[in-house]
Amino acid sequence: MAMRSKRNTGIFEENDESEIVLSARDITVSFADKVILDKLSLDIRRGEILGFVGASGAGKSVLLRTILGLTRKQSGTIKLFDVDVEKASDKDRLRIDMRLGVLFQHGALFSALTVLENVQVPMREYLDLPRKLMDELAMLKVELVGLPPDAARKFPSELSGGMIKRAALARALALDPDIVFLDEPTSGLDPISAAEFDELVVKLRDTMDLTVYMVTHDLDTLFTACDRVAVLGNKKVLVEGTIDDMLKSEEPWVKSYFRGKRARQLDLAARA
Repeated sequence: MAMRSKRNTGIFEENDESEIVLSARDITVSFADKVILDKLSLDIRRGEILGFVGASGAGKSVLLRTILGLTRKQSGTIKLFDVDVEKASDKDRLRIDMRLGVLFQHGALFSALTVLENVQVPMREYLDLPRKLMDELAMLKVELVGLPPDAARKFPSELSGGMIKRAALARALALDPDIVFLDEPTSGLDPISAAEFDELVVKLRDTMDLTVYMVTHDLDTLFTACDRVAVLGNKKVLVEGTIDDMLKSEEPWVKSYFRGKRARQLDLAARA
């Protein structure tokens, strides 16, 4: 098993051999004549929680959708588990897809399905299981994300915002993935619910040996949950590193975001 970084310090254990599970190289994406990403490169290591940030409209979700194969790229290479997804056979691509879990922004639950049925959607798509077994497995995921058992029979319209996010996370975990992609997971949540969700993500990473790619603008999430941060700007990754690296950066946008008037202030000496 690859060794993990010590969260928020960027210090790796001696002789670390952390596996790169996602590698994006020279990714270019454009819509019509507008270039959104220009030769962007990024690596994600096994077992880490990477926070991906950037200005609104910079292309954070575009990169996420490109990695997932939902948005077409003009050039570049994306490797998942050391497999070039563009050159992968249908069988290998299926295996890769089953190792990925996705929580889209706002949850994206199917309104006509109950929570239990929503969690079962990936199981129905990729597995051939008896109904009773699917019910049991889905209930385990519902409980795993901290939802009460009676939530399983409710529809999305009957849930609070925090419960919707947890239900969507349960669906993302349905196939026991290796990588989970979270798109603005705490958006719209009150501070208490957001903090609880951050704690849940860290706990699941630790217990399930997950790798987490998290698009977020939530400073508290970046400070408390993420091992590393990558900043998108000028159509590529401007800076990447730990929170301490972000706080020391003189890149104008990074400096404004992490050390501006509304930024969360930390005592760097206490973090040393």
